Amino acid sequence: MSSQDVLDSVTKLASYNVLLQVMFRVLTFLLNAFTLRFVSRELIGVVNVRLTLLYSTLVFLSREAFRRACLSGESGTNYSWRQVINLLWFTVPLGVFWATLLACVWLWLLEAPDPQTVPYYSPAVVLFALSGIQELLAEPLWVLAQAHMFVRLKVVAESLAMIAKCGITVVLVVFAHEWGLYIFSAAHLVYTGFLVLCYVVYFIRFLRSKEAANKTFPLRRVRDLLPRKAYGETLVDWTLARLTWSFFKQSFLKQILTEGERYVMTFLNVLSFGDQGVYDIINNLGSMVARFIFLPIEESFYIFFAKVLERGHDVRSQKQEEVAIAAEVLECLLKLVLVIGLIITVFGYAYSHLALDIYGGSLLSSGAGPSLLRCYCCYVLLLAVNGVTECFVFAAMSQQEVDKYNLVMLALSVSFLFLSYILTWWAGGVGFILANCLNMGLRILHSLLYIHQYFQFSQWKPLTGLLPSPLILLALAVSAAITAVSEASFCCDGGWLLRLVHVGVGGVCLLGVLATILLTETHLVQFVRTQLLPRYGKKRT
Repeated sequence: MSSQDVLDSVTKLASYNVLLQVMFRVLTFLLNAFTLRFVSRELIGVVNVRLTLLYSTLVFLSREAFRRACLSGESGTNYSWRQVINLLWFTVPLGVFWATLLACVWLWLLEAPDPQTVPYYSPAVVLFALSGIQELLAEPLWVLAQAHMFVRLKVVAESLAMIAKCGITVVLVVFAHEWGLYIFSAAHLVYTGFLVLCYVVYFIRFLRSKEAANKTFPLRRVRDLLPRKAYGETLVDWTLARLTWSFFKQSFLKQILTEGERYVMTFLNVLSFGDQGVYDIINNLGSMVARFIFLPIEESFYIFFAKVLERGHDVRSQKQEEVAIAAEVLECLLKLVLVIGLIITVFGYAYSHLALDIYGGSLLSSGAGPSLLRCYCCYVLLLAVNGVTECFVFAAMSQQEVDKYNLVMLALSVSFLFLSYILTWWAGGVGFILANCLNMGLRILHSLLYIHQYFQFSQWKPLTGLLPSPLILLALAVSAAITAVSEASFCCDGGWLLRLVHVGVGGVCLLGVLATILLTETHLVQFVRTQLLPRYGKKRT
């Protein structure tokens, strides 16, 4: 396969993965909105935090190191695919080991939920562990598919599995809600079972087709997918095995940092199961905004900055016209995400209660739910600014500076876990968001200092993009006051007519803010029309 073919396949795979993530988010969003009407928030908390953490820990520790090693540059080139397949099958016994160990911890060391509120906890732990082992049965096939660029297989398999999981959940929640955790355990077993079935059926049909021979696929028969020792070879390649062990040692820290919030909630008992459920739902709601609006901007313009700037060189040693373009784009991006983030923060404060009441009823709108979402809206503002500043910094940094920053990130991540515990003990679920805000604020500060030093001896000052027009700030302040009064007067116990009045007030205020932006930030509007929108148009096509 030529380099261009690889690039085309990887690009297509990345596009499909983005679509897959969007579909998963939307389906999860709709599924949560539906199930919240039928189950308690304590049950949602146990499923979305504790049992999901058990499953994710099991599969990550069992397969992540194998995936990274077997998909490395040398895999399938200097190594025999026979030995790679043999090594990948070790994920199953390793998964059995982790399933046994983690199930014992989840059953005997962690506090069990009240069986009256959350029934069938012990069987659910066992079933979620079994679902993890079941998914590992497809691991050799998954690696083969990724290595040989079977682009559509992953999308089709995970889409069918997710649809089956949602269907089972909806049916059981409606007609057998008294089953408690059995509902979600059965749905998760169906999900992993569909994944395995799709991969097995695909490879059985593929290996029996002429396409396999035409593509010079390294395996010829279905039984080649099973572990066996080839004549004249060791069972596994020990160089690859040692590489796997190196990745395995790193995987512990990566998993702890990735799932830090859930580990703090699970092992330190800083939140009740009900509060865990509400926090997880609101965290998913807030992250949808960041993923759908800010992440595409960050990913697209990281590529732009990386192409325009010479990594590791200061401003004076680069082409000045390209530096000028990069500075102008950075200034406009900072102003754009800042304005969007401020709009979300201002209107999120007045409409969090209504949004949660529509989405999840009194289960979410009562208690700490609205306060959590209001704080998360502030966190979204910090996420927006950090995404743009870091995408520029990572494109401009030298390799040595990136390595140093990785150590900074590690220190910040560890401090985040500590802050999460302290602040959650003090402020409940809001403490997790405050810890995230502090962590994100420090990252932004580091990036701003780097950008300031980068342009220090030049005529360009892109950080002025963080200073919006005073008229915009005035419009936002007036809107915040008006919508706060509207919420106190019309929302949310006076019926749907008063709710619509509250929405109408917000709509008028939003139009006023947008009109102010159009009149005062003409350069920003021109940038969005000429640069941002055409870029996304090309991305879609």
